[in-house]
Amino acid sequence: MQLVFVFAIGLLFGIGLIVSGMTDPGKVLGFLDLAGNWDPSLLFVMGGATLVAAIGFALARRRGRTLSGAPIRLPTSTAIDRRLVIGSLVFGAGWGLAGFCPGPALASLGTGRGEPLLFVLAMVAGMALFELAEWLRARGPKMA
Repeated sequence: MQLVFVFAIGLLFGIGLIVSGMTDPGKVLGFLDLAGNWDPSLLFVMGGATLVAAIGFALARRRGRTLSGAPIRLPTSTAIDRRLVIGSLVFGAGWGLAGFCPGPALASLGTGRGEPLLFVLAMVAGMALFELAEWLRARGPKMA
């Protein structure tokens, strides 16, 4: 039952990304083009999504569980370290160059276009490189 619930929520999220224009790289790049022909429409999409998420998280925290009954697992770290900053810069650069972020790229795979497929392949390769680097770091010499 939980898989059906997760699939339905993922499908709803993907439809929301498509309807809002987040799967259109031209629209995203227009939003990021602050010095040119700026398109602020995605700002409203992000604001609306943040509001819905904030309400959802507040309700889930009050319940102590998600709607599917799973325990809530939220990050506890508030540290802003080098790894977070570098990861954020890489994410932003990728978003600005390609016009995709992970969710919209996955939702765009259904279009059959090559750009989303290339982005997703690069994203998976980047995730694999990160996991390899983390594995090597865990096995490497410990610094005092």
